[in-house]
Amino acid sequence: MLMEISYLQSCTMKLFVGLGNPGENYSKNRHNIGFMIVDAIVNHYGGSAWKKKFQGLASEIILDKEKIIFLKPSTFMNLSGQAVSEASRFYKIQPSEICVFHDELDLPFLKLKTKIGGGHAGHNGLRSIQQHLGPDYFRVRVGIGHPGEKSQVASYVLNNFPKNSEADLSILLQSVSEGFPELIKGKQENFLNIINRNRHSKIKLSDTKKVATNHASGNPVLDKNVDKKKSALERLIEKFR
Repeated sequence: MLMEISYLQSCTMKLFVGLGNPGENYSKNRHNIGFMIVDAIVNHYGGSAWKKKFQGLASEIILDKEKIIFLKPSTFMNLSGQAVSEASRFYKIQPSEICVFHDELDLPFLKLKTKIGGGHAGHNGLRSIQQHLGPDYFRVRVGIGHPGEKSQVASYVLNNFPKNSEADLSILLQSVSEGFPELIKGKQENFLNIINRNRHSKIKLSDTKKVATNHASGNPVLDKNVDKKKSALERLIEKFR
């Protein structure tokens, strides 16, 4: 772990790639979380308009007087490496300066982990990138959960996030954007800490607003955590009150 942190802090990442499939039909799929994240970051920092480039769509932001490049491959997931390698050659960017955001079946929903090197774990986008660049690029693994059965994986990743998870997804995208400056510098622990802190505080605030809204509408809803603290007798009394 210490070797990984040291290695990352020795270089600045310059190319950020979001993995996904092009087209409106795929835009809200679990498999497109990489696209969603780079869109959120570019919007947050006022990046340039997306332009067709490198077999994909490219945008730039200036942060701390440094140009950062973003790429969404338009080759479909299985050929993502073609777009990434073309952009890296054009800008003369080494794999160690490339960061890829992608969906991760082996992590719980919206849990993030960072990694450099290693295998592709069956992810077709990562497999393609490694065929072109090798394994030594940086990844941000974004958990989408697992359907439970291997036979269901293909349809699961190509389905949208459920409606009831949209608020949490929005909070995550905003938190990733706010922590992004730390990621550029390779300070992945700081990056993850910012995301976790922001997510927890915003989710708590969101829950408080929901309770307040329900009370204001005359339809109070008790906080589940508060309810758990009550004794069984108190809950029974309330039930028949």
